[in-house]
Amino acid sequence: MISDAARPAVILVVEDNLANQLLVDAMLLGRGYDVRFAASASEALASIQVVPPDLILMDISLPGQDGLSLTRQLKADPANASIRIAALTAHAMVGDRKLSLDAGCIGHITKPFDTKALRDQIAAFLRMPSA
Repeated sequence: MISDAARPAVILVVEDNLANQLLVDAMLLGRGYDVRFAASASEALASIQVVPPDLILMDISLPGQDGLSLTRQLKADPANASIRIAALTAHAMVGDRKLSLDAGCIGHITKPFDTKALRDQIAAFLRMPSA
């Protein structure tokens, strides 16, 4: 949860595709967020230890440990359970949204995404109470 109103919200984007990282970075540029990136579950875990994020945008298909498994791991750890996590994924089949929510995500956004809608969704996620 954001404890200092003057501190920008920290958003960790867990995404292994550089083009998608650049797109999210450009879309959030100038929005007042502290945006960080991790290309794998292990990078995400290391980043969280340094700076706990207010929101994680989690790709589901990651090299090694997948995003849903990482989400369940984070939610099972009391130190990280309150972090808001939203799936940002190409998984758009029937049932994929439910899998994301069942793993502990607060939302499921499919790629390709509408950039304005994503900015609005991020703002809404940050207003949600942390778990």
